[in-house]
Amino acid sequence: MKKLILAGLLAPLAAQAAITVRDDDGQLVTLAKPAQRVISMAPHVTELLFAAGGGERIVGAVDFSDYPEAAKAIPRVGSNREVDLERIIALKPDLIVVWRHGSSERQIDLLRKLNVPLYHSEPRKLDAIADNVANMGKLLGTEKTADAAAQDLRRQLASLRARYAGRPPVRTFYQVWDKPLYTLNGAHIVSDALKVCGGENIFASQKVTAPVVSIEAVLQADPEAVFSTAEKEQGGAGMWRQYPNMKATRQGNLFTIDGHLVNRAGPRMVQGTVSLCEALETARQHRKQ
Repeated sequence: MKKLILAGLLAPLAAQAAITVRDDDGQLVTLAKPAQRVISMAPHVTELLFAAGGGERIVGAVDFSDYPEAAKAIPRVGSNREVDLERIIALKPDLIVVWRHGSSERQIDLLRKLNVPLYHSEPRKLDAIADNVANMGKLLGTEKTADAAAQDLRRQLASLRARYAGRPPVRTFYQVWDKPLYTLNGAHIVSDALKVCGGENIFASQKVTAPVVSIEAVLQADPEAVFSTAEKEQGGAGMWRQYPNMKATRQGNLFTIDGHLVNRAGPRMVQGTVSLCEALETARQHRKQ
């Protein structure tokens, strides 16, 4: 009888057991109960939260959090570099999901002083996107939705890897911006996406995540394919047409892709990787012409 009484007393405590996950900074994040009021500090975070089944829990988000459509109606709390601290306090969050790469340390330090749990989301590999979705599901108590979404992402990635495994490599230049000329190094998740497709980042060895490079350095590396997310003709991949001797120009491999699908480490990046793979396959076909 005593055991039954004790079990009855412990049952509510077990139901309210603390939730603990490890974020992308390697830190443990613990909540006493599932988060109900979440603030997203990056557009990709907003997409991850929606995928995890927590869209309705987001009470504040930064600028450019525009996907899915419902995200446009979420109150803004500034940008990923400058937040409105008073606004955040007024929203009474019980979880803030930050993006260290896009947020200044000063802003994150200010958020820490609020004594609200912080989860750092910084997927550096495609597989980590699914991990983030699953973790956010645990923090939100929406595991069923989140785990299904994470499993689907992993299945899509496995299919892509199987499809493009062993394809001939294509030396690639990924252009983030033209003035100055920014690219990404091998530690960035975009490089991981390129690897899935058989692409080789010509600036993978750079120490800085988003280094500035010179036009001369690109020409010297002579990539076979160039990717840009700029929509304008000048400043995008089209700027390389003035260099007809570069292999990518000569073979017609100057590609423009949707930056929302590739530059955000959210669920849609799998779709963006499909676009990268298809373009690199086009580049391989151009070898035969």
